[in-house]
Amino acid sequence: METIQIPGLEPVPPLGLGTWQWGDRLFWGYGKGYKHSDLEAAFEESLAAGVRLFDTAEVYGMGRSERFLGRFVRESGQRPLVVSKCFPFPWRFSRKSLIAALRGSLKRLELPRLDLYLLHWPWPPVPLEQWAEALAEAYELGLTRAVGVSNCDLPQMERVTRALARHGVKLAANQVEYSLLERKPEREGLLEAMRREGVVLMAYSPLGMGWLTGKYSPHNPPTGPMRGRKYRLSEGKIPGLLEALREVAQAHQATPAQVAIRWCIQKGTLPIPGAKTAAQARSNARALHLCLGEAEMRRLEQASA
Repeated sequence: METIQIPGLEPVPPLGLGTWQWGDRLFWGYGKGYKHSDLEAAFEESLAAGVRLFDTAEVYGMGRSERFLGRFVRESGQRPLVVSKCFPFPWRFSRKSLIAALRGSLKRLELPRLDLYLLHWPWPPVPLEQWAEALAEAYELGLTRAVGVSNCDLPQMERVTRALARHGVKLAANQVEYSLLERKPEREGLLEAMRREGVVLMAYSPLGMGWLTGKYSPHNPPTGPMRGRKYRLSEGKIPGLLEALREVAQAHQATPAQVAIRWCIQKGTLPIPGAKTAAQARSNARALHLCLGEAEMRRLEQASA
């Protein structure tokens, strides 16, 4: 099976599992359409299918996501790569606050250290350089094997890279939104710069919050205020893009969602689609076994342009 390597970590298949939905009642409706046993089944199915990286954050489900993931990892007897994030709340002003947040995540996950720890957003008032110093300290303390950022554009990522380099620490990853509906990392040169520097782009929302699954249309948007409004500016291209996804999927006896995830993989990124059930996890993992031709990649990119 093909692999991708996050600097400082062992190679893993180029697909992870995002756990934003795990325990989140406000945005995803945890407890209504799915429950704890569904999440456990999604985790087990992902492991069985070869997925070896699980992404969470302290704010996902207000800590529930980390607790669920930690419990599932412990009970599985396996040790996949675990990624979590520090949220820059406005009351966090010092480097110590990131270390404290990381220790809190480790406690909820029941782990001695993380594989990868990220700054969730590059928000003020704390300068990025100060957060980078804290990430370097977390690495030096042995609390995480690698460090990175999330939602950083190219200039922001370069600032963090320089600050980490002063401590001899490499920026391992930048987790950003990337999909056939959101190609900003390409347009702004971020993806190419990351390839050149050996920084892994972890692509969140590779299915456009459900829009690229083929289940929805502008006349039948995903439920929830944010998911329904998220890509309203792209409504005009969604029907054509979904048509292209269906055509390519049919040629591979796959689904539009699997093709959309595979497109991200073949762009050299590590997509982390979410899964609330075993069926969703199994479907996501099928993308690892597809191979899109150059003409199919061009067809999809033209439809999404």
